[in-house]
Amino acid sequence: MIGDKQKEQGAAYDVKLLFPVLFLVGIGIVMVYSASSALALKKFSNDYFFLKKQAFFALAGIITLVACRHFPYKHFRSLTYPFLILAIFFLVAIKLFGLGYSAGGSMRWLRIGSLTFQPSEFARFALIIYLAYSMDKKKENIKDFSVGFLPHVLVLGIFTTLILMQPDFGGVVIVGAITWLMLFIGGVRISHLLLSLLFVLPAAYIFMISAEYRIKRIISFLDPWQYPSDEGYQIIHSLMAFGTGGIWGTGIGKGYQKLFYLPEPHTDFIFSVIGEELGLIGVLFIIALYVLIFWRGIIIARNAKDTFGAFIATGLTIAIVLQVCVNMGVTLGLLPTKGLTLPFLSYGGTSLLINMASIGILMNIGATPKEE
Repeated sequence: MIGDKQKEQGAAYDVKLLFPVLFLVGIGIVMVYSASSALALKKFSNDYFFLKKQAFFALAGIITLVACRHFPYKHFRSLTYPFLILAIFFLVAIKLFGLGYSAGGSMRWLRIGSLTFQPSEFARFALIIYLAYSMDKKKENIKDFSVGFLPHVLVLGIFTTLILMQPDFGGVVIVGAITWLMLFIGGVRISHLLLSLLFVLPAAYIFMISAEYRIKRIISFLDPWQYPSDEGYQIIHSLMAFGTGGIWGTGIGKGYQKLFYLPEPHTDFIFSVIGEELGLIGVLFIIALYVLIFWRGIIIARNAKDTFGAFIATGLTIAIVLQVCVNMGVTLGLLPTKGLTLPFLSYGGTSLLINMASIGILMNIGATPKEE
């Protein structure tokens, strides 16, 4: 009887998690078309260009979600170091093997034939698996500096160095925050974590002021109207989009800022297009869906069968929520401009596949019954 019940639980899908994810993916397909149709028509003579690709990414993402849902998460233990090596190889290949693809002033993509993907997305996923495996293995000595803190920071240092070479400061902030929070939740001494901030914050400050465009980006964040045709251009038109949308929005497809005013309307700034066309009501609905994902992720982590599953669930949930907060903060002018997509909504195959895989893994962790 107990075995039958556990089999039924293992076969089920977490509807409370699946519903908001599929809803966001569906909204994303519609909004990607709305935001990109004019750009696609001008650039590719086909207004459905980005819509078709996003629909394909969504289908591939759903298949990935189902596959990860039925792949026992405990097997990720044996994949930890292969994932780490593969992630480092991808990040190095961008610079060394001539496979890097540049866009927007940064070389963040790897192109192999007609396939293009972003290695930093996979690197973030590999780092989460590594941290979960390592902290679970060392949980008895997690408070020791040389065991619970130093090895994890060294691995983080390798990733951040390679990601900074692209350069992608936003990606570094995300992986750094994920590592810090996971170590905090895992039980690493607060003194070790605070000490790391004393070294990281000055280094981050020096890095940010080491290039003129970064200084302008910070100044434009504080006062975007000082650079209305330069660094402040994106945020000004993003705020104009939200202001135009009002409470109810202008209607799907009727937005104005996406018509060659707002750069990257279908990727980094799709939330601005949503704010203009769906208004405050649409924005609040989107936020509510993300809150549901966050809530289910935390519940799954708390009820996980073992600490390894709990750490993975925590890391994947943190990664999605952090990316949501940063993207929304940028589009609303609350954070300096960073090239981060909005999970499940923005155009892009790598981000969507990794996030859908994360949801599938969360479901597998949640469906694995606790041992008696």
